[in-house]
Amino acid sequence: KETKAALALANAYNSEGRISGDVMYYDNAAMKTVMNVLKYQPDNFEAILLKSMIELSQHHFSEALQTAKSVEQKGVNSAFMYGLLVDANVEMGNYDEALLAADKMVSIRPDLRSYSRISYLREIYGDNEGAIEAMKLAVQAGLTGDEKTEWCRAQLGKLYENNGDLTRAALQYNLSLAARPGYVQALAGLGRIAAFSSKNDSALYYFEQANKLTEDVTIKQGLSLAYANVGKIEESKKLANAVIERMKLNSNAAEATPETGHYSDKELAYAYAQSKDNLNALRHALLEYNRRPKNIEVNETVAWVYYKKNDFKSAIPFLETALSTKSMKPQLLCLAGLLYTAAGEKSKAKTMLTLGLRKNALMPLDLLQESKQALQTL
Repeated sequence: KETKAALALANAYNSEGRISGDVMYYDNAAMKTVMNVLKYQPDNFEAILLKSMIELSQHHFSEALQTAKSVEQKGVNSAFMYGLLVDANVEMGNYDEALLAADKMVSIRPDLRSYSRISYLREIYGDNEGAIEAMKLAVQAGLTGDEKTEWCRAQLGKLYENNGDLTRAALQYNLSLAARPGYVQALAGLGRIAAFSSKNDSALYYFEQANKLTEDVTIKQGLSLAYANVGKIEESKKLANAVIERMKLNSNAAEATPETGHYSDKELAYAYAQSKDNLNALRHALLEYNRRPKNIEVNETVAWVYYKKNDFKSAIPFLETALSTKSMKPQLLCLAGLLYTAAGEKSKAKTMLTLGLRKNALMPLDLLQESKQALQTL
């Protein structure tokens, strides 16, 4: 009974951190609880899997993969375990292994958790329509209003954003808010759409509402941009600096005591780039790359920072890795087009920019404008 209560408490900590966005405190509390269980029951596979889940949340992806594998090697056949193997392999860039784990997961339990992972893998491999269909199944499999269901609905909205279908994206966010009032991911989605449509006052409203409800740094970054877009430059800079300082605390804690810290280098790279501090952006992008050099998003991050530094030659190898799964993410395709343009590879540049711009997908407006201008010159 004590073990079950402890593991339920660890799950509760994890859920609270995810909902509030204040993950570091709750993950540390959850890990402490799980490790107390493992101290007396080292073979408790449920506790081991919860440890892997917390390691994933802390961005300790290599450790999370090894922890989940240790359960698989014991012959355990668990959908939860295969879900963790999907997530950890994706983060480490082991996409073929992630596909195998996803197949096993969905065969055991075809539900919201497995369908959402199938959706993400399809997106990684460039099947955006298939990703949308799988995420629809995830939403349908969940309980309306439940946080996990509305998270999936928000992901469905993002997929529509990438398809340039902002009407359907907005519908998903509004449905989510009707089912779960104040859901921050839905508010952020409406904020992104408003900003993309140059409705800057509306974007500011949505991000301010979301920021009141969470400590999530991505929401704060969106609010910082919203401040800048309405001319509140000082507020924008102050919030951007606060975001960086908070992530630095997490990152420093992870370096000093890995068991209690969160790696935030990929997120820090984008935060520094947003603040035009390209030197620190590159430093953190490469720190993350050294941990997981096969991950396509990490390689895209490094390529993006080199692009911002006008070091196009250095960016290309990372770009090629980012494109290796044939992802059709519009932002990535446009970045590729801009880098190939700078490298003088006009044919590749035209192909990538045409693909990236063909659906008028939601993306940062500066990237959109640069891409349109570059295509006109080809």
